[in-house]
Amino acid sequence: MTLPNPASPLYERVKGYVLEKIGSGEWPVDHRLPSEHVFVEQFGVSRMTVHRALRELTAAGLIHRVQGVGTFVAPSRRHSALVEVRDIAGEIRARGHQHRAKVFYLEEVPPSPDLVEAFAPRPAGPLFHSLILHLEDDAPAQLEERFVNPDLAPLYLEQDFTATTTYEYLQKVVPMTEVEHVLSATAASQEIAEVLALAPGAPCLTMQRRTWSGAAVATFNSFVYPGARSSLASRYKVGER
Repeated sequence: MTLPNPASPLYERVKGYVLEKIGSGEWPVDHRLPSEHVFVEQFGVSRMTVHRALRELTAAGLIHRVQGVGTFVAPSRRHSALVEVRDIAGEIRARGHQHRAKVFYLEEVPPSPDLVEAFAPRPAGPLFHSLILHLEDDAPAQLEERFVNPDLAPLYLEQDFTATTTYEYLQKVVPMTEVEHVLSATAASQEIAEVLALAPGAPCLTMQRRTWSGAAVATFNSFVYPGARSSLASRYKVGER
């Protein structure tokens, strides 16, 4: 059994073990996971620690829990969710592939007029900015740019986003209460083409997302996907959203 770095948090060790089993194919879709009690005994941790690990894997869409029955490996996804807000790293791992992130920028920036409008009515002070490339088995999968309200996530610039994702961190510190999506078809600029390993002018899918926490705008984001290698999808019942 291979585990992550022993110095990592205990719940991350449990998550790593489950991810290894799913990624290797040893636990296929609909495989029933051991009970929380078994994990507690196996890892020598508290039930709260196990519960947190399984809760985060459920939120990432990797497993699903059936009340009174058990916890099961969720079906893999070959596309990214459009309506639901999910973690790109979790989606990649759910497909049985490896995720890696490359951080280009993690900085404080003055807001442009468009960003002042996007974050209104917040005063027009500096924003936190990150630009991160997500790779799936070393192939570019998504270019993520975020502008973050520093009033809501003051420690954002201190995080290591090669070890965790912006999604994981922000979910912990800034609960989302409202989300806005805008999807468009775009052509890759020279810079984006180089980053996503595309020809200049190649088709891309671009999704802009703005999130709120209470009455305040928390983030304004842009996600660019290689058009020929990506799809965005959602399924829901009318009247549930």
